[in-house]
Amino acid sequence: MIKYIAKRLLLLIPVLIGITFLSFAMMRLAGGDAVTYMYENAGSAVSQEVIDETRKEYGLDQPFLVQYAKWFTGMATGDMGISYVSKRDVYDTFVEKLPATILLTISSVLLTMLISIPLGILSAVKHNRWIDYLIRFFSFIGNSMPNFFAALVLMYFLSIRLGWFPVITTDNTALSLVLPTLTLAISMASKYTRQVRATILEELNKDYVKGARARGVRGSVIIWKNVMKSSMLTIITLLALSIGSLLGGATIVETIFMWDGVGKMAVDAITMRDYPIIQAYVAWMAIIYVIVNLITDIIYHYLDPRVRLGGDQA
Repeated sequence: MIKYIAKRLLLLIPVLIGITFLSFAMMRLAGGDAVTYMYENAGSAVSQEVIDETRKEYGLDQPFLVQYAKWFTGMATGDMGISYVSKRDVYDTFVEKLPATILLTISSVLLTMLISIPLGILSAVKHNRWIDYLIRFFSFIGNSMPNFFAALVLMYFLSIRLGWFPVITTDNTALSLVLPTLTLAISMASKYTRQVRATILEELNKDYVKGARARGVRGSVIIWKNVMKSSMLTIITLLALSIGSLLGGATIVETIFMWDGVGKMAVDAITMRDYPIIQAYVAWMAIIYVIVNLITDIIYHYLDPRVRLGGDQA
């Protein structure tokens, strides 16, 4: 197992190089000069000499491969450069925004699990009854709504009409967290509910469940001690994908609610062509997905004997 983990961590290096190189190249090929745009956005009219001097200061006058090599070397040693816009260290800026995104991720995932698992089980147990149709209907509606639309609906009813929560982030973190958490949980819980229902239904039709019922085992015991254990692989897979995406920053939701996380930071950096911030964000996304997938594979190893035995034989 230790060799497997070490191998996966070593694979992070070529993955990180490939992803950052492609993103670095695409930003340079996208057109437009970061320095010129920076001065235009600030409303300053400067001469070409000043622009050339600034490009030289940031190393943008050097060949593409030299720029990338210097940036990657700096990132590997903890130096991600200086923001073109704020003039602050990129690493410090990123670390400052990360706690807000982590808080939003944890709250959204917890609320999603609290909603989707009970509703998915209930929908499967009450298969083709009125409550099953009702849960499936609302999960279809929730899954169909884009995050920005759900955010606007929640803003209108809970903030503008009822006045329960602030429209955008304020100093009251607890109240400010409610609307973005609900916005993310609506979509995720709807998707998870349908997946949990399908997985539970598949398990309920298997022979070991029929045998347990024939022996007189209570339905609740079968669900929680047998069926749920077999269904955990599907749930963990969905959870891992969601956590990776959320830790990368729910860009639309964070921007709408002015939630000061890495997603909003990335959107602002793209708008301002702040290349060092964008590169740091891309590297973060690559690292997060590789690590989350690694943790998921390790959990598989302990939850499913078939995975464990297959890995031992290999």
